[in-house]
Amino acid sequence: MNGPTAAQGVPAFLAAEAERVERALADVLDEQLADWPAPLADPVRYAATGGGKRFRPILCVTAFRAVSVDEPGAAVYRMACALELIHAYSLVHDDLPCMDDSDLRRGRPTTHRVHGAAAAAVAGAAMIPLACRVLDSAAAELGLTAAERAGALRELCTAAGAAGMVGGQWLDLEAEGRDVTLAGLERVHRAKTGALLAAAPALGGRAARAGQAVIDALASYGRSLGLAFQIADDLLDVTARSADLGKPAGRDEVLGKATFPALLGIDAARARARAEADAAVAALRGAGIQSPELEALARFAVDRAR
Repeated sequence: MNGPTAAQGVPAFLAAEAERVERALADVLDEQLADWPAPLADPVRYAATGGGKRFRPILCVTAFRAVSVDEPGAAVYRMACALELIHAYSLVHDDLPCMDDSDLRRGRPTTHRVHGAAAAAVAGAAMIPLACRVLDSAAAELGLTAAERAGALRELCTAAGAAGMVGGQWLDLEAEGRDVTLAGLERVHRAKTGALLAAAPALGGRAARAGQAVIDALASYGRSLGLAFQIADDLLDVTARSADLGKPAGRDEVLGKATFPALLGIDAARARARAEADAAVAALRGAGIQSPELEALARFAVDRAR
């Protein structure tokens, strides 16, 4: 499949890839949740199938395509679904009353508003080992060795754990209502948002059995893209409407969260996001990875409308 060569081609590319991810995710959930009790399976399915950009699995598949001679098959999409399951769990927990206490996510009631806070908390926790099982099964199907599968699992779990998303969420909560430096804010979001966005293309490289230097370059691309993505999110929270975002706009200010626009101003924050997108592209080119798709996705992460 030919990918976008400029930003205007990205929406169509994302839509086509998201449809493939949705099909793979539906298959994964049908298979994995078949024997689960309904009180647990239902909130997991609700959380995982609530729409969204599917940006992380798309990054994984696109990175695979960039460094492999093969087109990504069904196993690559299933492997990428592990990233979406981790992302979905993080949103469930992020929305809980003890965290951000959000009522709306992706244009519909949050998981705890539909299924209750206790069920949402347990479902979110259950999605972590579920993601690991999905990843390992797909990696085995791709023919990865036990050591390569362990490396992929380590990549995912490190991004999801205390050194990544969980640690970043804690730092984010700790910073609410406090003065935060730019360096401190970057530390929060390189962990909370950036870690999984770095793992996504790196896992695509691992699925393709790329060399470590290529995997490292893909992770570096993802780290810069992750910060650009978060700055763009902060800007949208200030400038977009709730109807466009699918969640309440202005929520960061209500919660007293430090944001890049608040620290830098809107224009400087936008410039910083574009600089991070440039850094992401430079990481690819420095490793000799030629991928118009990945480059266009980095630019789109900054210029998107939601």
